[in-house]
Amino acid sequence: MKLKTLTAVAVLALSAASSAFAATTLTATLQAPAAKARVIAGGAVWTCEGSVCVATAAPDNVASTKSCKELAKAVGTIVGYSSASFSLDAETLAKCNLSARPAAH
Repeated sequence: MKLKTLTAVAVLALSAASSAFAATTLTATLQAPAAKARVIAGGAVWTCEGSVCVATAAPDNVASTKSCKELAKAVGTIVGYSSASFSLDAETLAKCNLSARPAAH
């Protein structure tokens, strides 16, 4: 009986953990092209080409204002930040961009 209980608990724990680490694809559109092709920010690895950065294996919690701020700090002003089920509005993007890296001159 103990083995069945332990197995059930282990299965529940693993299913809860897997949903916490479910991958989300995020896209960030930048005001200016990124200086680097690869950036680690907000718990994700971002691949940037021109003024678009994509994180294809981002954890669910990267779809947040905090993660947007971390990316803005690394790449500069962000004009769009979204996934298939989520998008930051203009007011939230403005807050995100308070952390934006100054544009290179």
